[in-house]
Amino acid sequence: MHSPDLSGFQLDGDMKARRIVVAMSGGVDSSVVAGLAAATGAETIGITLQLYDHGAAVKRAGSCCAGQDIRDARAVADRLGIAHYVFDHESRFRESVVERFADEYMAGRTPIPCIQCNMGVKFTDLLQMARDLGADCLATGHYVRRVVGADGRSELHRAHDPARDQSYFLFATTDDQMDFLRFPLGGLPKPQVRAMAQDMGLTVAAKPDSQDICFVPDGDYASVVRKVRPDADTGGEIVHIDGRVLGEHKGLIHYTIGQRKGLEIGGQPVPLYVVKLDADTRRVIVGPRSALATRAAQIVDMNWIGGSYDGPMEAKVRSLARPAPVTIEGSGASRRLVFLQPEYGVAPGQAAVLYAGDRVLGGGWIASTEPVEPALAA
Repeated sequence: MHSPDLSGFQLDGDMKARRIVVAMSGGVDSSVVAGLAAATGAETIGITLQLYDHGAAVKRAGSCCAGQDIRDARAVADRLGIAHYVFDHESRFRESVVERFADEYMAGRTPIPCIQCNMGVKFTDLLQMARDLGADCLATGHYVRRVVGADGRSELHRAHDPARDQSYFLFATTDDQMDFLRFPLGGLPKPQVRAMAQDMGLTVAAKPDSQDICFVPDGDYASVVRKVRPDADTGGEIVHIDGRVLGEHKGLIHYTIGQRKGLEIGGQPVPLYVVKLDADTRRVIVGPRSALATRAAQIVDMNWIGGSYDGPMEAKVRSLARPAPVTIEGSGASRRLVFLQPEYGVAPGQAAVLYAGDRVLGGGWIASTEPVEPALAA
């Protein structure tokens, strides 16, 4: 048996007088959080948001918040003896996440729908529901840590298990949300979480993890975009940075900054990469790897978590990228992020997330980039 660590809920006073709402997706992580919440003695309520059409989603593998997942969440709640409610958020999810995902690709940017989902449907809407229910906190299965700093403010920190860390996707969490949110799994490795689910007798203990973008079956982004925006397959030219037309493409939605494979422009003396997507001319601009070198990026909609910070920092410009040393210039919601060494594959539409060690300082959206070679400005 694995003795549960209940310290992640960080609620003062008698837990029997407390109420915890748990965001339950139907997966093993949120199910274990529900079990941990119930073990505190607090009244525990599970909420699941139905984000897809039941019929279309019921057999979709690797999804979340769909038909089978809703049934799994309900079965877990029954096993734990807690209340469980399902709310239909399909229209809201489509408008705020799926349609924006399609529009970003159409505009030549590389979207991150998981962050948009966390910013809106999962945190803003669920958090309001939890407050409406009189909850003391909203607990989720994200692998991050909430740490109360010396000044009493809530800080967001990486998970102890780097292979599971999801802090990049939560950079837009506000201070008000951080005060109300709890992340009990941030200090645990995934194998231990599965073992805890087994100890709790949960049927989802061996359930596979959901894929990163839950509404994209088989990783086929283009098919999703086409359904939302039928004109997404309008083609155009593939152009070298020196102006030579090298071929034709079948639509901007098939390409991302830094892409090398699938260009279908063989016979070139050096490997070529996508260095820019021009939505106005529908051109895919390609060049050697050196053309991807970026010295700075303009960041918009900046969000800071846990107060000010003026020490050395690093930035991740993709979820799987290594943090790179940076400085930040300017003030307000728009800033200039300067890389101390050239960074490669920086794409408009992605997020730049700032770190100081394990602490997440915040971040913003990449609006444009400044290449090392000024003639290639995107």
